[in-house]
Amino acid sequence: MADIQHQQPLFRRALVQKVLRRTVAIVVLMCLAYALAAVVYATKTIYKVKMNYAVVLERFGGQREAVTAVGWHMRPPLFTRIEQEVAMMNQHLQLGGRPDPMRIISKGNVALWTSAVLTYRIRDLQTWAIENLNAINLLQGDYDGIVKDLLQAEPVDKLISDRDQIKEKIYHALKSRPINEGGPTLEGKYGIEIVSFVLKESHFGDKLVEASEEKKRRELIAEAENYAADQEASRIRKLYAAYVDGIQSLQKSIGRPDGSTDNAILEFLTQQKWATAYEKNQEGQNTVVIQNTQAAPALTLPQPPPKIK
Repeated sequence: MADIQHQQPLFRRALVQKVLRRTVAIVVLMCLAYALAAVVYATKTIYKVKMNYAVVLERFGGQREAVTAVGWHMRPPLFTRIEQEVAMMNQHLQLGGRPDPMRIISKGNVALWTSAVLTYRIRDLQTWAIENLNAINLLQGDYDGIVKDLLQAEPVDKLISDRDQIKEKIYHALKSRPINEGGPTLEGKYGIEIVSFVLKESHFGDKLVEASEEKKRRELIAEAENYAADQEASRIRKLYAAYVDGIQSLQKSIGRPDGSTDNAILEFLTQQKWATAYEKNQEGQNTVVIQNTQAAPALTLPQPPPKIK
């Protein structure tokens, strides 16, 4: 009986040690499995192709192929490598590679700040990823060159007022115009589809805006002065026409049957007209102008009334 009681603690200790050894072994196996999975994941021996994405795989012999099937794939870890993952969705490309406006020189050597964005989608992965090295940088250069050429060929007033027409012109050029004469278009060179092109912003510099406002102000002043001059010229023409009509009527009324004019009567009426004007405007008058005739006019002007002190 005593031996049995003595063996029970030993049995319990052995059981605990056995459980501990098994637990440690399980933890070690789990750690090894996790480490192996981490290595496999890090090296992408087993990799996943997501929807609207593709993977470019380079094999040991130097061959490159595009994997477009969605799902999990396996590759030999030492004889292949994943070169790049390519998005097949709509992507955008900023003018100059940045969202900030870019300075361009329009036709007429006027500085203008403008920004634009191109939306494109990769259609041919073979052309995009295999035939072009670092295709995004190549596309950026060609895109900037075409847009700058078209913008800088336009006068500055058209770039501001006809933005919609300029935008459509650039869009069609990006889709169909060869990069060089006889060369490929952007879509043909990179295996892409041009989806849209948008001019985001177009404006002058601050100094040019101030100069434009000053120029506009001066133009408005000059236009107002020209209008006033036209009105004055029109008034003078009307007065002259009225004067000529009056003289013609006067000559006609005092004319003789043979068509000649009685000069004596004409001179008398003319002098009477000036005398009447003098009588109506003698206050403040310093000079009286009387039309000269061939002979001294027999005309006596009335004396002005004495001023009351």
